[in-house]
Amino acid sequence: MPKSALVIVRYGPYESCGTVEHRTFRLIGLQAALNACGRQTILEKTCDWNTVELVVNGEWGDGKLDPLCKEAVTAVENAY
Repeated sequence: MPKSALVIVRYGPYESCGTVEHRTFRLIGLQAALNACGRQTILEKTCDWNTVELVVNGEWGDGKLDPLCKEAVTAVENAY
């Protein structure tokens, strides 16, 4: 992927403390890591609950089959 790749982070709402909202709190680290690598990032809201999708230079992937996404989820779950 070129250093100048545009990464669009599409994120849906999720429930927390009894309310469903679009929140960017969980995306700050991802956005910072991508920006630190020289990528430009854009956050874009979607209607799909509990989802995060990445679009890199126009190519889309939902992460469901990506082993790196599964490893990231496992790492987060094991962090506590």
